[in-house]
Amino acid sequence: MKTKPIAIIISVVLGILLIPLVVMRFTEEVNWTISDFIIAGIILLGFGIVIELIIRKAKQSKYKAVFIAIVLVLLFLIWMELAVGLFDLLISGS
Repeated sequence: MKTKPIAIIISVVLGILLIPLVVMRFTEEVNWTISDFIIAGIILLGFGIVIELIIRKAKQSKYKAVFIAIVLVLLFLIWMELAVGLFDLLISGS
């Protein structure tokens, strides 16, 4: 039986989103709203699909690795900006 890549991507996204959901039960440090979960889900799903496309379309392994690394750095930068305002901190120097 062949597993569809989209099912794997959705499973990974749901697994990642379960982390803050569970942590919210044990601490008040994490306080996500439903919109936070929706936005995070859309971002993670989008980046997962982009990575899947890179895996399918890039012919050489070195190109796959470089493109996936670029996508992951972009994901982490966006995630950090949404979490703590990374670029605001860098610009203001605080």
